[in-house]
Amino acid sequence: MKKVLIINGVNLGELGTREIQIYGSQSFDAYLNELRTQFSGVQIDFFQSDSSEEIVKQLLNSKHYDGIILNPGAYTHTSIVIADAIKAISVPVIEVHISNLFGREQYRKNSFISAACIGSISGFGYKSYKLGINYFLD
Repeated sequence: MKKVLIINGVNLGELGTREIQIYGSQSFDAYLNELRTQFSGVQIDFFQSDSSEEIVKQLLNSKHYDGIILNPGAYTHTSIVIADAIKAISVPVIEVHISNLFGREQYRKNSFISAACIGSISGFGYKSYKLGINYFLD
């Protein structure tokens, strides 16, 4: 059985209630249940934190996963330490974003995370996570 870890970063614990016009009204917990049902042959673990230190610890302790799907939230544009943690592990990481970063404010078009990841998925809503899981199953 494949093991995939989803890590959501800063402010993503508020999905379903924050900026509904951008992120939608479904909570991530509800979507996670849908993912686990759809991918019943995959162990999908989940971690969310507003702390970059906790995200780094989670990344560094992820050696037993086949892949990581990371939505760093606003840390995308600010966190060299998360990028360095990704570079320090052998588990492949896919950066995902619910919104299309390139259709938003200029500062959101810069990612410190992307170069450390095997790929990036942006702009497909929650489906971005599903696309990431499908990659690890191929």
